[in-house]
Amino acid sequence: MTLPAHIIKAFRNAPGFDEAAFCRVHESGDQVVSVRLNPAKLPDPAALNFHLGAKVPWTSSGYYLSERPFFTFEPLLHAGAFYVQEASSMFLEQALEQTCDLSTPLVALDLCAAPGGKSTHLLSLLPAESVLVSNEVIRSRSSILEENLVKWGAANSIITNNDPRDFSAIGAIFDLIVIDAPCSGSGMFRKDPDSTNGWSEDLVKLCSQRQQRIIADVWPALKEGGTLIYSTCSYSVEEDELIADWIVGELQANTIPIQTVVDWSIVGSKSPVHQAAGYRFYPNKVKGEGFYLAAFRKSTVADPPPKHKSKPNWEPVPKNIREGIQRWLNTDELVLVNSNDNLLALPVATEKCLQQLRSLYIRKAGVSLGKWAGKDLVPDHALALSHLLANKFPVLSVNREQALNYLRKEEVNASETPKGWATVQFGGHILGWIKQLGNRSNNYYPRDWRILKPA
Repeated sequence: MTLPAHIIKAFRNAPGFDEAAFCRVHESGDQVVSVRLNPAKLPDPAALNFHLGAKVPWTSSGYYLSERPFFTFEPLLHAGAFYVQEASSMFLEQALEQTCDLSTPLVALDLCAAPGGKSTHLLSLLPAESVLVSNEVIRSRSSILEENLVKWGAANSIITNNDPRDFSAIGAIFDLIVIDAPCSGSGMFRKDPDSTNGWSEDLVKLCSQRQQRIIADVWPALKEGGTLIYSTCSYSVEEDELIADWIVGELQANTIPIQTVVDWSIVGSKSPVHQAAGYRFYPNKVKGEGFYLAAFRKSTVADPPPKHKSKPNWEPVPKNIREGIQRWLNTDELVLVNSNDNLLALPVATEKCLQQLRSLYIRKAGVSLGKWAGKDLVPDHALALSHLLANKFPVLSVNREQALNYLRKEEVNASETPKGWATVQFGGHILGWIKQLGNRSNNYYPRDWRILKPA
C-alpha cells in the first residue's frame, strides 16, 4: 500500500508524525489483530479455541493474536465471552480510570456507540450500580449495537436511537460522556486501504464541523464537574488538537492530562492555543491503528434535569406474573416492567435513568425477559445471555460442531434433555435456548443473528 502524496502532505503538521516510518508501516501490509475478554464471562482465557499473545499494555483484558481466526466460527464470540476490538481504542480504559471516580456509581453516555466496542468496554469497567446509555443516531447501525450489548450480558444498559441534539432537552444527568466521533477515518487506512480513495481535505473540514456540532449538542447533558472523553481514528489536527482547542475555548472546559508509560510509545500532544492534552497513536510507534483521545472536565454550571409529571410509557407487572418470573432470575433486586407486552428487568438505577430519558427513542433497556404466555414465560434470547439468569435450568452441552449447527439455527439432538426449556452451552458458556418437546426440539436462536456462512 502506497499512500498518495497529498495525504502524506496533509499529516506533516501532526504532532509526532514520522513520515518515513509511517509510510513504511503502511507499505509493509502488516495487520494487527486484538481481542478484549469479557471478565464477567471469561475469567480463564484458556477456554478460548485460539492462542492469546501478549497483553495490550494499556488495558486489563485486551490481548494481541498472532493470527486472525475466522471469528464467525468461534462459538464463544456468539456467547459474548470476548469482543474483537482494535487495540489503540482500548486506551479508553486509562482515560476512564484516570479521569473518573470509580468508587461510586456513574451515569454514562456512549454517544456514537455502534458497533459497541467502547460500550462493552465501559460495561466491564464502570462501578456496580452504574448505568450506561449507548446511543446510535443511524438506525441501521443500532441493530449490531444491540446484538453486541445483548451478548455482553449486562443489565445496566439502555440503547437509544437519537440525534445528539435530542439529549440537550433532558438536562444534565450524565457524569461521563464518551464521544468516539465520526471522522475522516485516516487512522484505519492500514486496515482499509480503499478508504484512501474517499479521503480529502474537504472531508476533514466537513468532519471537523460535524464534530463541533455533536459536542455542542450533547454538552448540556453533562453534569458540572462531569468528564467528556473525546476520540477519533483520524491523524488530522483539524479533527484532533483543534477540536480540543474548541472544547476548551468555546465550552470553557478544563483539559485533563492522562499519565502514560514511555514504553507504550503513545505520542502526547498539546493543542496550539489552549495547550489541551491529547494522546496520539501511530501504527509505526504502537501495536495498533491510528487513534487520538483527549479528556475534559466541565467547569460551567449545568441545568438540572426536568421533573416529569406524566406517567412513564410502560406498565407495572402484575403480582402473579412477577412471582412466576422470579424462578427465572438469580436476584429479586430488580424493577420489572411491561413494555408493549415485552417484559423487562432493570436494576433500580437503570429504571430511574430510563424515566429521565422518556423524551428519547428507546430501543432497548435492561434485559428483555420475554413474553408471558398463559402461565409461564416464553424466554428471550437476551435472558439466556444475561448475568440475571438463574442457574437452575437443564443444560444441553454441545461440542464445537454441534455449537455451530445451533448457531446456524439448525435442529440439535436434545433427546437426553428433559422436556421444557434448556440452555445450550459450549464450554460452559450459554449460547441460547432450546425447548425439548419430546420427539424433537425447537431451536430458539435469533434468526437474524444466525451464521449464514458455510463451514
